[in-house]
Amino acid sequence: MRVLVTGAGGQLGTDLVLHCTAAGDEVHAFDRAGLDVSSRSAVLAAITSLRPDVVLNCAAWTAVDACEADPDRAVLANGLAVRWVAEACDRAGAHLVHVSTDYVFDGTLDRPYRETDTTGPRSVYGASKLVGEHEALALGTRAAVVRTSWVCGQHGSNMVKTVMRLANERPQLQFVSDQIGHPTFTADLAPVLRRIALDRLSGVVHATNQGACSWYEFAAEVVAAMGKDRSLVQPIATADLQPARPAPRPANSVLDNAVLRMAGYTPTRDFREPLRETVAALSRS
Repeated sequence: MRVLVTGAGGQLGTDLVLHCTAAGDEVHAFDRAGLDVSSRSAVLAAITSLRPDVVLNCAAWTAVDACEADPDRAVLANGLAVRWVAEACDRAGAHLVHVSTDYVFDGTLDRPYRETDTTGPRSVYGASKLVGEHEALALGTRAAVVRTSWVCGQHGSNMVKTVMRLANERPQLQFVSDQIGHPTFTADLAPVLRRIALDRLSGVVHATNQGACSWYEFAAEVVAAMGKDRSLVQPIATADLQPARPAPRPANSVLDNAVLRMAGYTPTRDFREPLRETVAALSRS
């Protein structure tokens, strides 16, 4: 399979390139310096010249709070850029797998969000990603939008690395206990994305690791995996965060992987397994 990966310099893109290469694919990997997806001409040139079978679009502006201050840039990077990618896929006959986010929901449901639930982003970032979903789905059965959440891995910046750094610097940590989600590890997500591409799955799909928790519980799991006492981490309410963050976060980010389950995909592991593997690998590096 000839695969083109955008956002290949990020934590998910890095693991996607590694996984697809190991699987024997012909991989064309582009980080932002190699392909700025906000440039229509650059996107059209790259995709129509390489003519991949599949485009795995991981490129995004994920600075959630910064997006609040620059909505035009957010819509260009996370919304219109997907239009350029979809347009190029249409010309090249490529299947598009576009990565989206739990932030397209308002987080008020009292159960996990299904793919068919009504969206309602509360932040500029979430709204811009929803624009990107609509642009991708304009391809119809030649595109899959894969929503995921709380992404972590061995590469790039993420919450695991932040907790590990803080746990080695401070006598006590505080994390919110009233925001819940599915932590998702790139080493587990990458194979799912490749299979979605291989199967030419279409429409909206939720793909996460299993096991819901709060950020407080997640931080405690990281600390425990480091061999430290869980009591190092204390719970705090979102309302008590100082300073308050510019962008509102969904209180409930738990995504039901219903489509994958009904399509016969094996559920991914409980997040605690890849978390322990990631902490161990980062501790050795």
